[in-house]
Amino acid sequence: MIRVVEGDITRLAVDAIVNAANSSLLGGGGVDGAIHRAAGIELKAYCQSLGGCKAGDARITPGFGLKARWVIHTVGPVWRGGDQGEPALLESCYRRCFQLAQENRIRGIAFPAISTGVYGYPKEAAARIALRVMTRHADSFEITACCFAAEDAALYRQMLRAGEFLQH
Repeated sequence: MIRVVEGDITRLAVDAIVNAANSSLLGGGGVDGAIHRAAGIELKAYCQSLGGCKAGDARITPGFGLKARWVIHTVGPVWRGGDQGEPALLESCYRRCFQLAQENRIRGIAFPAISTGVYGYPKEAAARIALRVMTRHADSFEITACCFAAEDAALYRQMLRAGEFLQH
């Protein structure tokens, strides 16, 4: 099952939320900063012990002050025009998050729109990749696409209805 919600991912009561992190895992802007602020200082201290993360990979931490028990941090690609391996790296982010969720017996997982903020990934292209990978795991997980903006939530809902992400 995939549901689309508009709102603040830090407020969701799911098993795990995904953080669109930077490679240091130590917080930043956008969803990354919001998750770190909501989780508390323990999250940064824990992340310091992880040694960072490369684009396309993911790490898991406790949720500390969040409603979610876990945070899965993934580093999306910076958009450089689409011919620098960005699609494969973005797909890898989603696949690695599901792999870590499975390894940790996580059932409910919420994703932001990875790489579409300051990393500049085009929203439609990113949504296609996200929904394609989410659909592959929809029988095993309760998946939430958590969009901060109404227009992003509308895009995800429209793509889900039309199945348009499956043709690319």
